[in-house]
Amino acid sequence: MGRLFGTDGVRGLANGEVTASLALQLAEGAARVLGEQAETAGSRPLAVVGRDPRASGEFLEAAVVAGLAGAGMDVLLAGVIPTPGLAYLTAAESADLGVMISASHNPMPDNGIKFFSAGGRKLPDHVEDAIEATADQPWERPTGTAVGRVRDLDDATARYVQHLVDSVDSAGRSLEGLRVVVDCANGAASQVAPDALRRAGADVTAIHANPDGLNINSGCGSTHLDDVIAAVTERGADIGIAHDGDADRCLAVDAAGRVVDGDQIMAILALAMRENGDLAHNTVVATVMSNLGFSLAMEDAGIEVVRTAVGDRYVLEEMLAHGYTLGGEQSGHVVLSQWATTGDGVLTALLLLARMAATGRSLADLASVMTRLPQVLVNVSGVDRARLTDAEVARVVADVQARLGDTGRVLLRPSGTEPLVRVMVEAPTEAEATSAAEDIASIVRTRLSLTP
Repeated sequence: MGRLFGTDGVRGLANGEVTASLALQLAEGAARVLGEQAETAGSRPLAVVGRDPRASGEFLEAAVVAGLAGAGMDVLLAGVIPTPGLAYLTAAESADLGVMISASHNPMPDNGIKFFSAGGRKLPDHVEDAIEATADQPWERPTGTAVGRVRDLDDATARYVQHLVDSVDSAGRSLEGLRVVVDCANGAASQVAPDALRRAGADVTAIHANPDGLNINSGCGSTHLDDVIAAVTERGADIGIAHDGDADRCLAVDAAGRVVDGDQIMAILALAMRENGDLAHNTVVATVMSNLGFSLAMEDAGIEVVRTAVGDRYVLEEMLAHGYTLGGEQSGHVVLSQWATTGDGVLTALLLLARMAATGRSLADLASVMTRLPQVLVNVSGVDRARLTDAEVARVVADVQARLGDTGRVLLRPSGTEPLVRVMVEAPTEAEATSAAEDIASIVRTRLSLTP
């Protein structure tokens, strides 16, 4: 079996790949790996556990709690809460471990488990590997008074909402007068997002904010924007906000119903933070998938861009290593390290609205700081992803890049789990991007085919 952990925890079909027994084993492994420091200091280790509202989270939560308490960890149950809320509470409670049960933007049948270390930070690869290895090892379980105790963290949601509102209050900005539609994806943000936005002063219309355990991400949220676009235009709102199931993402829609993606949001916030003296080292961290238009806009503004591998955990690692304060992904994961240890969709929305309030400018006007270049992505399956160094593939890629020059970009990425190569091309026009992507995909398909 391959590595269990992907770019964002363990994820798969609930009760298929992600079973109660797996959840229990991983929780035991995490408790043993991350609880050692507390035990060394002579205290009982502590974990905070949260989940999104999907039905399978109920039995997976029970399994995770059993694994943690059975391994000697005390457990605080935060209930249904966004992933960044769980991360915040892990830090606020000085816990040794945080566990979030969620499959993020995936459909309802899936679920997943994300672990956070002390301070509410996602785990580096080597710690995840240690958890996976430890979960398979026999050990002597604690008994008697050494087993963990479990209790509810009754004020979890209220504390997280207050933390969010404080992020806007600290800048002295009220969102009064701004009309907002927020699509909560029938997920973990269904209570938190409307509450935080209203408390910050906005006039809020919430849609898809009635989770029943089965409707999470179903035709709504950040992966299905039609409803929030329609609601914004019908209600004459100033802005639409769309979250995913665990609310670590934020995409936006302007008053005319045009999508404002994560790159554009980062560009807006980068300028705001620089103006306020909050953009550390005059630098933003983005992934290799961020649009070239973002880099060009930041270059024009005199702001440096550092790129990482895809995944907000890698963005955060780079930010922590060098003290940067803003980073994120095109998908809407935006990390604001002054206030959060991971991508936080509701926090991002609040600060985006605060920028509108501070400047009196529309979202469309603010987003015009960058022009998105057409971006085409082709997935080439049935190929040997380990042979991307093939000379003929490299020649065609170089030819295409030379043809595009500074006005475009080519990126080839092997899948981490499948016999698949992703070909991404950006160019001045959709037609140019499509043509270039098809040229490269054709040579990849021919030269790297697994079929003789």
